Amino acid sequence: MRIIIKVGSNTLVKDNHKININNIDKIISIINDLRNDGHEVLLVTSGAVAFGMNKLNLDKKPKDISLKQACAAVGQVSLMATYENECAKYNFSCAQILLCQDDFESRVRMLNMTNTIEELFKNKVLPIVNENDALAVEEIKVGDNDTLSSQLVPMINAKILILVSDIDGLYDKNPKEYKDAKLIEVVEDINQDLYKMVGDKITSYGTGGMTTKLNAASIATNAGARMYIVSEKNLDNIKNACDGTFKGTLFKEKEKRIASRMHWLIFKTKSNGDIIVDEGAKDAILKHTSLLPIGIVDVYGDFLKDSVVYIKDKDNNILAKGITNYNSEEIKEIKGLKLNEVKKIIKGKRKEEVIHASDLIIYEGVDYDKFK
Repeated sequence: MRIIIKVGSNTLVKDNHKININNIDKIISIINDLRNDGHEVLLVTSGAVAFGMNKLNLDKKPKDISLKQACAAVGQVSLMATYENECAKYNFSCAQILLCQDDFESRVRMLNMTNTIEELFKNKVLPIVNENDALAVEEIKVGDNDTLSSQLVPMINAKILILVSDIDGLYDKNPKEYKDAKLIEVVEDINQDLYKMVGDKITSYGTGGMTTKLNAASIATNAGARMYIVSEKNLDNIKNACDGTFKGTLFKEKEKRIASRMHWLIFKTKSNGDIIVDEGAKDAILKHTSLLPIGIVDVYGDFLKDSVVYIKDKDNNILAKGITNYNSEEIKEIKGLKLNEVKKIIKGKRKEEVIHASDLIIYEGVDYDKFK
């Protein structure tokens, strides 16, 4: 069975900014046990900036983006050296993979990444993944390693995702503030009520806290994996999650997983532009019919053929997301035209649909972009 484990900076670094070598050794020891039990494990780690702050003797996390990226560049070396030393104690090797959001948006790069990870598994090497904070800017950032770890689930067909957190699961209230807060042990459905519960100012665990974990759970469970939140205070629960004896929150996998291509389109891509459609095309789109030129009213953005775009109605409501067969300039030329008129403008053999039904995901009122 394939397992992804995600650990955050708080688990790896003490309050005094010193490296928590005991926790790191414990995590690698557990991974060694899981590997010996026949599982294939991928580790997603934060910590590069924190390790860099330690190396550069900084007391506070830098606000300046250049200094933060410098910390990441310095810290990533130290972080991986620490992991390498710990893995050597258990006689196996590790490998570094640094990613940005655009690595997920390119299907070719995703395939290359998957192939690399498969070869690492074949050679009994532990893949260690982190966001490339030294180079990432806002436009290409994944944003958090909860999301990053969940995006890897369908790529390696992982069956379990374990998020190690400073809290031992999902509560109905913030347990740090409310003594009567109750642990939610099993989550069958990730709905808007859950988001409202963790997003309220009174019960919020903060930006990048429980909301990102719900996002990760949505991505992972729709890819056919179960997700666990376990506490860093009891790292043995990482292993316990794999045999069902842990204490924490389990997000159950969906019985019917989303197809790989649709999962990629929903959760891993950003829109490069907007196509505005009339009422007739809107009705057709919501019935999952292909988008033809005649129903297009306007186009916004500058994008190439095979780009991902939003389809919106005249009131700017998102109806769907899809992959175009034409670039933005071509769509502007053929919008509102019948197919026989399109053939006079666009020369050569081209598809009739601007977006084929098989390349569309209907939003149906769901804000899929919150998962990114």
